[in-house]
Amino acid sequence: MKNLRQAGILAAAVLVLAGIACIQYYNQKPQRYEGQFFGCFDTVTTITGYAGSREDFTEKLALLEEKLTYYHQLFDIYHTYDGINNIKTVNDAAGVRTVKVDGAIIELLEMGRQMYDRTAGKVHIAYGSVLSLWHDCREEGLRNPQHARIPTEEELAGRAAHTNMDNLIVDGESSTVFLKDGEMSLDVGSIGKGYAVQKLAEYAREIGMEHALISVGGNVCAVGAKADGNSWVVGVENPRPDSGESYIATVELGGGCLVTSGDYQRYYEVEGERYCHIIDPDTNMPPQYFSSVTVRAEDSGIADAVSTALFNMDYETGLSLVEEMEDVEALWIGKDDQVRSSGGFKAYEEK
Repeated sequence: MKNLRQAGILAAAVLVLAGIACIQYYNQKPQRYEGQFFGCFDTVTTITGYAGSREDFTEKLALLEEKLTYYHQLFDIYHTYDGINNIKTVNDAAGVRTVKVDGAIIELLEMGRQMYDRTAGKVHIAYGSVLSLWHDCREEGLRNPQHARIPTEEELAGRAAHTNMDNLIVDGESSTVFLKDGEMSLDVGSIGKGYAVQKLAEYAREIGMEHALISVGGNVCAVGAKADGNSWVVGVENPRPDSGESYIATVELGGGCLVTSGDYQRYYEVEGERYCHIIDPDTNMPPQYFSSVTVRAEDSGIADAVSTALFNMDYETGLSLVEEMEDVEALWIGKDDQVRSSGGFKAYEEK
C-alpha cells in the first residue's frame, strides 16, 4: 500500500513537472514582431520576424539596420563617408585614378555587367551621366513646377556619349575600379538595392532569423516561410490606387523575392505629362510601355535588374527574356491597366 502511495505521489510530481515544462515551452515559443527603420536607399525598411522576446528581436533589427546602412553607403552616388570608398568615390576619380573598393562593389559591378549583356543594355550601370541629367531636371521640376522641363535631345546625346561600358575597368584580383572616360559615371540604382536586400536576407539567417520578411521599398525578400509553415503574403500594389483597389494581386512567398518597378512613385510632370525616374538607354527617355512590372525570383538582385529591364521593353520582348531565365516570373500592368503575366506567375499567386 505504501509503495502504491509513493508511486502515486511520484506520478503526480511527474505530471506537475511536465505541466511546468509545457508552460515554459509556451512562454519561450518565438513570437512574431515587426520593426522599421528609415534612410537606407531613401525608403522605409520593414522587418517582420520571430524572436523569443521583444529585446531579442530589437537586437537583431539593429544588426540588420547596421548591415543595410553599410550597403547604402557603399552604393551611394551623392555622398561620401569617412573610411569608405564608395560609388561616388569611383565617379569622382573618373579619368584620373584607380580606386580600391570593397569586394561587394566588385561583385555588384560584375553582376551589373552580366545583366547589361543579358538584357541587351536595358540594365546599364554606366549610364550615370544621363540619369544624373534627368535627376537634376526632376528635382528642379518638383521644386518649381511652373518651370519644369525635360532635358533637350542635344543634352541627352551629349551625356549618352559617355556611357560606354568598355570604359568601366573592374579588376577583381586587386579589388579596384577605374573609369577611363573622365565624364562618365556609375549609377547602380537598377540593381544596388536588390543586391543589398539579398545580402541582408543571407545575413538574417546568419544571426538566427530563419523566418522573416524583409521589405525595402519595392523590394521584398522572404527568409523562409512563416514560423507556422505558411507562406508570407505580399501584395502587388495597384499603380492607380484611385481606382479603388489597393492591390492588383497577392503573392505567396515561402522564400525568394518580389520586386516592382513602376512610374507611380518617383516622377514629375511637365505640361501635364508624367516623366518617371526609369530611363530607357536606347531612347534616353522614360519608357511608355507599362505602369509597373513585378518580378518574382529567387535572388533579389536578379529580380531588381530584371524588373528594370522589363519596364524598358515591350511585352513580347520582355516575356521572351523571362522565359529564358530559370526561376523568374513576371506580372505586367499596362498604361491601359491591362494585366498580363508570364506562364508560371500564377503559381505564386495567393490561393
